[in-house]
Amino acid sequence: MTATAPTSDELQSDRTPATRPPARGSTRRIVQRREARIGLLFALPVFILFLVFRFGPAIAGVALSFFDYTIGVGAEWTGVENFRRMVDDPVFWSAMRVTIVLSLLIVPVSLAISTFMALMVRRSFRGSGFYRSVFFLPVVTSLVLAATVFTWVFSSNGPWSALMGSLGFSRDSWLGSTLLVLPALAMVAIWSRFGYGMLILLARMQDLPRELEEAAAIDGAGPWKRFWHIIVPQLKPTLFFLAVIETTASFQIFDLVYVMTAGGPARASYNMVFYIYDQGFKYFDLGYASALGVALFVVTLVVALIQRYAIGRDK
Repeated sequence: MTATAPTSDELQSDRTPATRPPARGSTRRIVQRREARIGLLFALPVFILFLVFRFGPAIAGVALSFFDYTIGVGAEWTGVENFRRMVDDPVFWSAMRVTIVLSLLIVPVSLAISTFMALMVRRSFRGSGFYRSVFFLPVVTSLVLAATVFTWVFSSNGPWSALMGSLGFSRDSWLGSTLLVLPALAMVAIWSRFGYGMLILLARMQDLPRELEEAAAIDGAGPWKRFWHIIVPQLKPTLFFLAVIETTASFQIFDLVYVMTAGGPARASYNMVFYIYDQGFKYFDLGYASALGVALFVVTLVVALIQRYAIGRDK
């Protein structure tokens, strides 16, 4: 009896779903998941270090705020006593006022200058790369070095005092005036920060479609209307990001105050970070210093939420 060859129907029936090759889309997803796991494996050490050295100290600081802790003496649970002490501390309110005023002087002006400079170097022209580098240079300059130089600039014998004298104003040092010391610090902080905002805004502006501006120009809209009604609405998410970053940075200013004024004169530039430094590393009252740090964090978070509502609520 001779064997007959299997028919095509029999071959089709023998091919079960288990023996079918996987679909192309399924294979791609499997490869992508495998690559993602490998990438996470390489990022895991950095992520662990970030948790340990970022979140670890933050959690420890919050915990210490409920203790009376002094280096070499030990810790004693006090509950919310540090926060009660803070409410009754006039130096705390003075330092908070200085911090907020300094931030109000820095953030709006820094954002305005950053936006103006980004508009200036937005279009490519001869030497535009050089100007962008020059404007960004203060960001990578050491703040301690810059503070040392500006201490001389604002001294009574410095060029700023000479300029004020030539304009008919007092030649006294701004750093020695309780009224002018914060504007002087704000000027240095703005000089050191506006290049960062300019770079972020410039990157966003280069992605904006030019068709809307060209159409508005054809319809007769001037440069100010094109900027306010076309460019600014598209920059809102970026401006919100920069507002939060600049506010946080201005709340945490320490280098400039430490080098230029040491909190003076008469505590006119004595901000929260300098107060935390004094309590923690001068008087070694780490429990109270931690409570001050928690209070500064809460204020920063509240201000960020206000900015989120005022600037970034559309996104």
